[in-house]
Amino acid sequence: MEPLFLDTETTDSDENARLVQLAYKEANTDEIVNELFKPPVPISIDAMAVHHITNEMVEDKPPFIGSATRERLIAVLPERILVAHSAPFDIRVLANEGVETQAFINTLRVARHVVDAPKHSLQYLRYFLKLNVKAQAHDAAGDVLVLESLYDHLVTVVRERFQLALGQPVAEKMLELTQAPVLLKTLSFGKYEGQTFDTILFADKPYLRTLLEIETQRPAHERNEDLIHTLKYTLD
Repeated sequence: MEPLFLDTETTDSDENARLVQLAYKEANTDEIVNELFKPPVPISIDAMAVHHITNEMVEDKPPFIGSATRERLIAVLPERILVAHSAPFDIRVLANEGVETQAFINTLRVARHVVDAPKHSLQYLRYFLKLNVKAQAHDAAGDVLVLESLYDHLVTVVRERFQLALGQPVAEKMLELTQAPVLLKTLSFGKYEGQTFDTILFADKPYLRTLLEIETQRPAHERNEDLIHTLKYTLD
């Protein structure tokens, strides 16, 4: 199956988030589907501060449910591998709109496995890896272009890292990596930002215990499963 690169902008970041903007691009095509939609709930201020789409901007837009774009996506997805950065969030948003996803690659997790970088957000990797993409950040269409470029880079890295022959499908390995939790090397926030987990363990073990307790108590959609996996491994 060929990849389909997708990004969403939403009303919020919670488990009930609804679509405001959807963009996707099928591999080996030049067409980007990119549309704004009027959500059934207001856009939060926090979300506006990220994507700069206001309620006024979508007041005259159609709802996603009932749109031709939704029907086309429902028809296309079963024959494609959805590729998204932090894919579980986009998949949950699509589910809130009645669109189910089957196979998917989470480039965030794949990058954590194979790219040695302090952070792995899409825009950080864009500049860290010097991806030559002209695109506006935090705009669904722009993020899709960055996502496609990142995916192409990861294909090369994964093929080399796991010594895959030219005939072996890299997508299968990326699907496997998507499901495998990552042992993070360093903490990317807080007072010990940039330090290894082993260093923090010897300096302040109670901090890691507290961090694990806080993270595991978050709602499921907010948890960083790789951080939880790393904290449990380090503390054990």
